[in-house]
Amino acid sequence: MAVAGGGEPPGNAPGRPLRIDGGGWQSGHLQGMALDRKGFMYFSFTNLLVKTDLEGRPVGSVTGFAGHLGDLDFNTDDRRVYGSLEYKEEKAFYIAILDGDRISRMDMDAATSGVVSTVHLQEVVDDYTADMDGDGAFDGNTARTADHRYGCSGIDGLAFGPAFGKKGGQQKLTVAYGVYPHTGRTDNDHQVLLQYDIRDWSAFQRPLTESQPHRVGPSEPDGKYFVYTGNTTYGVQNLEYDAHSRRWLMATYKGTKTTFPNSSLFVVDGDRVPEAGPLRGQPEPEQGQLLDLVPQGVHHARSDTYGWDSPGQFGLVALDDGQFYVGEAAKDHDGGVTRQTGQAVLHRWTGTEPTPFTTVTIRAPEA
Repeated sequence: MAVAGGGEPPGNAPGRPLRIDGGGWQSGHLQGMALDRKGFMYFSFTNLLVKTDLEGRPVGSVTGFAGHLGDLDFNTDDRRVYGSLEYKEEKAFYIAILDGDRISRMDMDAATSGVVSTVHLQEVVDDYTADMDGDGAFDGNTARTADHRYGCSGIDGLAFGPAFGKKGGQQKLTVAYGVYPHTGRTDNDHQVLLQYDIRDWSAFQRPLTESQPHRVGPSEPDGKYFVYTGNTTYGVQNLEYDAHSRRWLMATYKGTKTTFPNSSLFVVDGDRVPEAGPLRGQPEPEQGQLLDLVPQGVHHARSDTYGWDSPGQFGLVALDDGQFYVGEAAKDHDGGVTRQTGQAVLHRWTGTEPTPFTTVTIRAPEA
């Protein structure tokens, strides 16, 4: 039973908490998590960001997101939290950048506190609004249409890691499309990943002004990549790069097409150089940069896809030693009030089929 990168699974790191409680909030459900290894965890609850210490004590929060705040990751280079942020009615998609060190009290306002800036992603807008049926109309936020190139419903999964095919070097921001779960289409069976070099993004960053969404950002990504998985229900919910195995983990809600196994976790080989090839199922022949799934997990011969049944859709944080924090989401009903709850639970990767994670149950002693 080897970890993803080979070798025996490591034991629990000294002092690493088995669970980190993100609390219960009158908000949307848990969408993603990010770890600052100096001692803080960040939880995205759709319209609320919560910062806790590693004992689960709230340190601060950011409120007032009218859009959909999704997956998160922590950038160690600038000590800021990056998250996907959607405003579908405005046809606007952003990377939200939060100054984690300045989030020091509860209920800081996203628009006025100065801790949030945004960068617009035009590539996502172009695919989301694409008039695929040629009727001259944008059909809006619905799966019941032939519109939306590649079935693009926006963005969700997000992570930092090296360029595909590289074993190190400059960390890039990778953003995954949401994909509509339309069972009558064949052009929505890829996961779509955009990579950006963010070193010059200071020129694009603007405050979050929801009444007047800005359109300042890179005109195109530095790379656009496709992974054939079969259709999922709204694409990659959580994306994570694991430096231990040099692989990209894509946690999804299961799809519903009967021609696919509808796995909930797909893993991309980060060492493989992308190759140009035909995109399957498109209305017109099209070439794209293709990424490979690792040939592990449950193999579905008919579609030649590999995957696992796995948690991770509500949060996934690689600790780069074979262990991960996996998000758990629930609802708490108390006195007529419903609160969304979230926890980061320590797991170890085993690669076992069909479920590749096992919960860590014993906290190692301090070194």
